[in-house]
Amino acid sequence: MRTIKFIIEYDGSDYVGWQRQPNGLSIQQVVEEALIQLLGQPARLFSSGRTDAGVHAHGMVAHLQTQQSLPLRAFRDGVNRFLPSTIAVQHVEEMPPSFHARFDARGKWYRYNIYQAPVRSPLHARTAWWLKTDLNLDAMKEAAALFVGRHDFGAFRTSGCAAKTTIREVFAVDLQGCERLLTIDVRGSGFLRNMVRMMVGTLVEVGQGKRSSKEIADLLAGRDGVGSAHTAPAHGLCLMEVWYDAPSGQ
Repeated sequence: MRTIKFIIEYDGSDYVGWQRQPNGLSIQQVVEEALIQLLGQPARLFSSGRTDAGVHAHGMVAHLQTQQSLPLRAFRDGVNRFLPSTIAVQHVEEMPPSFHARFDARGKWYRYNIYQAPVRSPLHARTAWWLKTDLNLDAMKEAAALFVGRHDFGAFRTSGCAAKTTIREVFAVDLQGCERLLTIDVRGSGFLRNMVRMMVGTLVEVGQGKRSSKEIADLLAGRDGVGSAHTAPAHGLCLMEVWYDAPSGQ
Protein backbone atom coordinates (compact mmCIF):
# COMPACT_ATOMS: atom_id res chain seq x y z
CA MET A 1 0.00 0.00 0.00
CA ARG A 2 1.34 3.43 -0.98
CA THR A 3 0.68 6.68 0.85
CA ILE A 4 0.56 9.67 -1.50
CA LYS A 5 0.64 13.21 -0.13
CA PHE A 6 -1.12 15.94 -2.15
CA ILE A 7 -0.72 19.71 -1.86
CA ILE A 8 -3.86 21.29 -3.27
CA GLU A 9 -4.61 24.89 -4.21
CA TYR A 10 -8.16 26.14 -4.62
CA ASP A 11 -10.47 29.11 -4.86
CA GLY A 12 -13.17 28.21 -2.35
CA SER A 13 -15.69 30.83 -3.48
CA ASP A 14 -18.09 28.38 -5.13
CA TYR A 15 -17.83 25.52 -2.63
CA VAL A 16 -19.31 24.62 0.77
CA GLY A 17 -15.82 24.06 2.16
CA TRP A 18 -13.24 21.29 2.03
CA GLN A 19 -15.25 18.50 3.66
CA ARG A 20 -17.99 16.55 1.92
CA GLN A 21 -21.43 17.84 2.94
CA PRO A 22 -25.01 16.97 1.94
CA ASN A 23 -25.95 20.60 1.24
CA GLY A 24 -23.58 21.40 -1.61
CA LEU A 25 -20.41 20.72 -3.56
CA SER A 26 -17.17 20.45 -1.57
CA ILE A 27 -13.51 20.53 -2.58
CA GLN A 28 -13.02 17.03 -1.20
CA GLN A 29 -15.83 15.63 -3.32
CA VAL A 30 -14.50 17.20 -6.51
CA VAL A 31 -10.93 15.97 -5.96
CA GLU A 32 -12.03 12.47 -4.95
CA GLU A 33 -14.22 12.21 -8.05
CA ALA A 34 -11.22 13.23 -10.17
CA LEU A 35 -9.15 10.53 -8.48
CA ILE A 36 -11.84 7.95 -9.21
CA GLN A 37 -11.72 8.90 -12.90
CA LEU A 38 -7.94 8.54 -12.88
CA LEU A 39 -7.68 5.32 -10.86
CA GLY A 40 -10.89 3.58 -11.91
CA GLN A 41 -11.71 2.69 -8.31
CA PRO A 42 -12.99 4.35 -5.10
CA ALA A 43 -10.64 6.90 -3.56
CA ARG A 44 -10.75 8.65 -0.20
CA LEU A 45 -8.63 11.62 0.82
CA PHE A 46 -7.67 12.42 4.41
CA SER A 47 -6.93 16.11 4.83
CA SER A 48 -4.88 18.18 7.27
CA GLY A 49 -8.09 19.87 8.36
CA ARG A 50 -11.16 21.66 7.08
CA THR A 51 -11.77 25.00 5.47
CA ASP A 52 -15.20 26.60 5.65
CA ALA A 53 -17.39 27.71 2.76
CA GLY A 54 -15.71 30.49 0.81
CA VAL A 55 -12.25 29.98 2.34
CA HIS A 56 -9.34 29.43 -0.06
CA ALA A 57 -6.15 27.37 0.11
CA HIS A 58 -2.69 27.75 -1.34
CA GLY A 59 -1.42 24.63 0.39
CA MET A 60 -4.10 22.26 1.67
CA VAL A 61 -2.49 18.90 2.44
CA ALA A 62 -4.26 15.58 2.01
CA HIS A 63 -3.15 11.98 1.64
CA LEU A 64 -4.41 8.94 -0.24
CA GLN A 65 -3.68 5.27 0.36
CA THR A 66 -3.62 3.24 -2.81
CA GLN A 67 -2.15 0.12 -4.37
CA GLN A 68 -1.86 1.79 -7.77
CA SER A 69 1.69 1.80 -9.19
CA LEU A 70 1.31 5.03 -11.17
CA PRO A 71 4.32 7.36 -11.19
CA LEU A 72 3.97 10.43 -8.94
CA ARG A 73 3.68 12.82 -11.85
CA ALA A 74 0.65 10.89 -13.07
CA PHE A 75 -1.12 11.52 -9.78
CA ARG A 76 -0.59 15.26 -10.22
CA ASP A 77 -1.18 15.71 -13.94
CA GLY A 78 -3.78 12.98 -14.20
CA VAL A 79 -5.95 14.35 -11.42
CA ASN A 80 -5.60 17.92 -12.70
CA ARG A 81 -6.93 16.81 -16.06
CA PHE A 82 -10.28 16.08 -14.39
CA LEU A 83 -10.40 19.13 -12.09
CA PRO A 84 -12.11 22.50 -12.74
CA SER A 85 -10.07 25.68 -13.08
CA THR A 86 -10.76 26.57 -9.43
CA ILE A 87 -8.85 23.55 -8.03
CA ALA A 88 -5.37 22.20 -8.82
CA VAL A 89 -2.97 19.67 -7.33
CA GLN A 90 0.32 21.55 -7.10
CA HIS A 91 2.59 18.82 -5.72
CA VAL A 92 2.57 15.10 -4.90
CA GLU A 93 5.00 13.14 -2.79
CA GLU A 94 5.25 9.55 -1.62
CA MET A 95 5.31 9.29 2.17
CA PRO A 96 5.99 6.55 4.72
CA PRO A 97 2.97 4.28 5.30
CA SER A 98 2.42 5.78 8.76
CA PHE A 99 2.01 9.36 7.48
CA HIS A 100 -1.31 11.06 8.23
CA ALA A 101 -2.09 14.53 6.84
CA ARG A 102 -4.08 15.56 9.90
CA PHE A 103 -2.48 13.82 12.87
CA ASP A 104 1.13 14.48 11.81
CA ALA A 105 0.63 18.20 11.20
CA ARG A 106 2.82 20.39 13.43
CA GLY A 107 1.55 23.82 12.46
CA LYS A 108 -0.42 25.91 9.98
CA TRP A 109 -0.07 29.29 8.34
CA TYR A 110 -3.16 31.28 7.41
CA ARG A 111 -3.25 34.60 5.56
CA TYR A 112 -6.12 37.08 5.67
CA ASN A 113 -6.43 39.83 3.04
CA ILE A 114 -8.13 43.18 3.62
CA TYR A 115 -8.65 45.68 0.80
CA GLN A 116 -8.93 49.27 2.02
CA ALA A 117 -10.40 51.73 -0.47
CA PRO A 118 -13.46 53.96 -0.90
CA VAL A 119 -14.45 51.99 -4.01
CA ARG A 120 -14.69 48.19 -4.25
CA SER A 121 -12.20 46.26 -6.36
CA PRO A 122 -13.56 43.57 -8.71
CA LEU A 123 -10.08 41.98 -8.82
CA HIS A 124 -10.03 41.52 -5.03
CA ALA A 125 -13.73 40.75 -4.59
CA ARG A 126 -13.30 36.99 -4.11
CA THR A 127 -10.12 37.05 -2.02
CA ALA A 128 -10.18 40.11 0.26
CA TRP A 129 -12.50 41.80 2.75
CA TRP A 130 -13.34 45.24 1.42
CA LEU A 131 -13.32 48.06 3.97
CA LYS A 132 -14.06 51.61 2.87
CA THR A 133 -11.98 53.38 5.52
CA ASP A 134 -8.33 53.01 6.54
CA LEU A 135 -7.39 51.12 9.69
CA ASN A 136 -4.98 52.13 12.44
CA LEU A 137 -2.21 49.66 11.63
CA ASP A 138 -0.06 50.54 14.67
CA ALA A 139 -2.95 49.86 17.05
CA MET A 140 -3.66 46.55 15.30
CA LYS A 141 -0.02 45.46 15.56
CA GLU A 142 0.00 46.23 19.26
CA ALA A 143 -3.17 44.21 19.77
CA ALA A 144 -1.96 41.33 17.57
CA ALA A 145 1.02 40.75 19.85
CA LEU A 146 -1.42 39.72 22.61
CA PHE A 147 -2.44 36.63 20.61
CA VAL A 148 1.11 35.26 20.45
CA GLY A 149 1.82 32.43 22.87
CA ARG A 150 -0.21 29.68 24.48
CA HIS A 151 -3.69 30.85 25.45
CA ASP A 152 -7.26 29.71 25.96
CA PHE A 153 -8.96 30.80 22.72
CA GLY A 154 -12.43 29.74 23.86
CA ALA A 155 -13.76 33.22 23.04
CA PHE A 156 -12.44 32.85 19.48
CA ARG A 157 -14.44 29.89 18.22
CA THR A 158 -17.94 29.54 16.85
CA SER A 159 -20.69 27.20 17.99
CA GLY A 160 -20.34 23.71 16.64
CA CYS A 161 -16.61 23.55 17.29
CA ALA A 162 -15.94 20.01 18.48
CA ALA A 163 -12.40 20.55 19.76
CA LYS A 164 -11.71 18.79 23.07
CA THR A 165 -9.65 21.70 24.35
CA THR A 166 -9.62 25.42 23.51
CA ILE A 167 -5.94 25.84 24.43
CA ARG A 168 -3.89 26.72 21.36
CA GLU A 169 -0.43 28.12 20.69
CA VAL A 170 -0.01 30.99 18.22
CA PHE A 171 3.56 31.39 16.97
CA ALA A 172 3.20 34.76 15.24
CA VAL A 173 0.68 37.32 13.99
CA ASP A 174 2.24 39.59 11.36
CA LEU A 175 0.53 42.56 9.69
CA GLN A 176 1.87 44.10 6.50
CA GLY A 177 0.35 46.92 4.48
CA CYS A 178 1.17 47.42 0.81
CA GLU A 179 -0.72 50.22 -0.93
CA ARG A 180 -4.40 49.38 -0.32
CA LEU A 181 -3.91 45.73 0.61
CA LEU A 182 -3.37 44.68 4.23
CA THR A 183 -2.27 41.10 4.89
CA ILE A 184 -2.52 39.43 8.29
CA ASP A 185 -0.42 36.26 8.61
CA VAL A 186 -1.25 33.94 11.50
CA ARG A 187 0.97 30.97 12.30
CA GLY A 188 0.20 28.45 15.02
CA SER A 189 0.18 24.85 16.12
CA GLY A 190 -3.50 24.51 15.31
CA PHE A 191 -6.74 26.48 15.25
CA LEU A 192 -10.31 26.23 16.49
CA ARG A 193 -13.28 26.59 14.17
CA ASN A 194 -13.30 30.16 12.77
CA MET A 195 -10.54 31.13 15.22
CA VAL A 196 -8.43 33.02 12.68
CA ARG A 197 -11.44 34.85 11.25
CA MET A 198 -12.49 35.92 14.74
CA MET A 199 -8.97 37.07 15.56
CA VAL A 200 -8.94 39.15 12.37
CA GLY A 201 -12.42 40.55 12.94
CA THR A 202 -11.44 41.67 16.43
CA LEU A 203 -8.20 43.22 15.19
CA VAL A 204 -10.19 45.17 12.60
CA GLU A 205 -12.41 46.53 15.36
CA VAL A 206 -9.24 47.69 17.11
CA GLY A 207 -8.10 49.31 13.86
CA GLN A 208 -11.45 51.08 13.61
CA GLY A 209 -11.25 52.36 17.17
CA LYS A 210 -14.19 50.20 18.29
CA ARG A 211 -12.12 48.05 20.66
CA SER A 212 -8.99 48.45 22.74
CA SER A 213 -6.06 46.07 23.15
CA LYS A 214 -7.21 45.51 26.72
CA GLU A 215 -10.46 44.00 25.45
CA ILE A 216 -8.49 41.37 23.53
CA ALA A 217 -6.60 40.55 26.72
CA ASP A 218 -9.96 40.29 28.52
CA LEU A 219 -11.34 37.95 25.83
CA LEU A 220 -8.28 35.68 26.15
CA ALA A 221 -8.69 35.72 29.93
CA GLY A 222 -12.38 34.81 29.66
CA ARG A 223 -13.57 37.89 31.53
CA ASP A 224 -17.25 38.80 31.42
CA GLY A 225 -18.71 41.96 29.95
CA VAL A 226 -16.34 42.19 26.99
CA GLY A 227 -18.76 41.11 24.28
CA SER A 228 -18.06 38.47 21.66
CA ALA A 229 -15.27 38.46 19.11
CA HIS A 230 -16.29 39.64 15.65
CA THR A 231 -15.95 37.15 12.76
CA ALA A 232 -14.35 38.39 9.55
CA PRO A 233 -15.88 37.23 6.23
CA ALA A 234 -14.72 33.85 4.93
CA HIS A 235 -13.57 34.96 1.48
CA GLY A 236 -10.57 36.91 2.81
CA LEU A 237 -8.97 33.82 4.37
CA CYS A 238 -6.47 31.47 2.74
CA LEU A 239 -4.67 28.42 4.14
CA MET A 240 -1.11 29.01 3.00
CA GLU A 241 0.88 26.09 4.37
CA VAL A 242 0.81 23.08 6.70
CA TRP A 243 4.03 22.01 8.41
CA TYR A 244 5.29 18.52 9.17
CA ASP A 245 8.39 17.01 10.71
CA ALA A 246 10.93 15.78 8.18
CA PRO A 247 10.72 12.00 7.68
CA SER A 248 13.35 10.07 9.60
CA GLY A 249 16.60 9.78 7.69
CA GLN A 250 16.25 13.21 6.05
